[in-house]
Amino acid sequence: MLYISRWKAIAILLTAFVFCLCAVPNFFPEATVKSLPKWAQRHVVLGLDLQGGSHILLEVDAAAVRKEKLEQLREDARRVLRDARVVLQGIPVIRGNSVEVRIRDSDVQQGLAKLRELSTPLGGILSATGQRSIEVVNAGGGLITLTLTEPAIIERVRQAVEQSIQIVERRINELGTVEPLIQRQGIDRILVQVPGLQDPQRLKELLGKTAKLDFRMVDQSMSADVALQTRPPPESEILYGTRREGRTPYLIEKRILVSGGDLTDAQPGFDQRTGEPIVSFRFNSSGARKFAQATQENVGRPFAIVLDNEVISAPVIREPILGGSGQISGSFTVESANDLAILLRAGALPAPLTIIEERVVGAGLGQDSIEKGSRASYFGAALVVVFMLVTYGTFGLFANIAVAVNVAMIFGVLSLLNATLTLPGIIGIVLTVGIAVDSNVLIYERIREEVRTGRTPITAIDAGFTRALATILDSNITTFIAAAVLFFIGTGPVRGFAVTLGIGIITTVFTAFTLTRLIVAWWVRYTRPQRLAIS
Repeated sequence: MLYISRWKAIAILLTAFVFCLCAVPNFFPEATVKSLPKWAQRHVVLGLDLQGGSHILLEVDAAAVRKEKLEQLREDARRVLRDARVVLQGIPVIRGNSVEVRIRDSDVQQGLAKLRELSTPLGGILSATGQRSIEVVNAGGGLITLTLTEPAIIERVRQAVEQSIQIVERRINELGTVEPLIQRQGIDRILVQVPGLQDPQRLKELLGKTAKLDFRMVDQSMSADVALQTRPPPESEILYGTRREGRTPYLIEKRILVSGGDLTDAQPGFDQRTGEPIVSFRFNSSGARKFAQATQENVGRPFAIVLDNEVISAPVIREPILGGSGQISGSFTVESANDLAILLRAGALPAPLTIIEERVVGAGLGQDSIEKGSRASYFGAALVVVFMLVTYGTFGLFANIAVAVNVAMIFGVLSLLNATLTLPGIIGIVLTVGIAVDSNVLIYERIREEVRTGRTPITAIDAGFTRALATILDSNITTFIAAAVLFFIGTGPVRGFAVTLGIGIITTVFTAFTLTRLIVAWWVRYTRPQRLAIS
């Protein structure tokens, strides 16, 4: 029957109150919210289309990925042949998508066997095709070519995009921005949207740097000026210093002593002697061991700290550095030191990123979207309220109360999730109002049918709620499935719509059936109606 125990009634009211209470911080200014306890600071974050911000489309440099893969293949070929004691005749040469290796005729078969070990089956989706990463061909005359297959290059680009997304996300989060949208777009592009960021210049600088940090030795076999006039040794290259230092040329060995991948932390600070901004870093155990060995073996020699092929510092090793930590100095400002620390903590990008599209959504445009969306929401909600009151009278009032609580609970759940609300999300909430009322309409029409068959008001109400439940669940479950599909397949605004719609469906089932039933049960208990106005 319509009897609802005290404990069940308390549980229903407490659930509704708690979720509605979670929505309260959204009605206070940002400064007031920050003064609240940490657990109470959760609130709905406005998306790019509502509060403005920066929109940047990045493209991974596929040519750089290809070049790096070929360089790695050349080094791997030299390593395996050296380990197998196969004598190379000259340095392996990169030509097109291939690496050409020349060895003695007597060592060709042994060299082929070792080089074929570098060719591995492609993983992921391509694993079933049997395709391999490298084609090894004996061209005759001691010449062996190792060619990167096109599927291997495509797979490496895909991996570079996935790695870049993670690194870009870490870099943006270090800026302290809230709820950025970072997602893959197409084969080699990344979409970045940062709500609330009106000046994207610093963001562009952070995202544009590969942040590939290397520690290498300075080649002292000749000066950099002589190397520029003649030719650098095969194992060295010319790199330049920072603009602040006048782009000084350095002759740097290609061999990397320690890479930035071995860093575990990087923090900005100040030099205790000079007071200049610096960046302190710390290696993991492997990096600390390699760094200690390199500094022990090269005391008195200069070594270079290279960031994105630019020498930011080239100090002389005065004594072995055994603690696994050090500092980088190089005419930094406080902001540039902080930015470098962010880049090093987040890690190096696997390939350079090129900005191919950039736009800024003004806060005024976002405010205009909020106002128009709000007006549409208020107008739609007002029509629904009037319709329910005119059609169902007192029961329509109960439905309107339940819908109001429903909307408040939606904002409460969004606040708990720190979800981002976009304009399509507002549309999802407006649609939820209609769905919630639709559930009440199903219940009330069922009650009307029961009254017309001659049932008493109490039995008609009980039968109406009981028999309409299956229909309500069926309709809402199918809608929830559609929302779930939109969430997992859709992107950006579509997912925002799916989130609010999905949450709204769950709260609708609670308010339209459970809360409305509690309100009607209390009304019946205190008024004892002899006939129902709904009929």
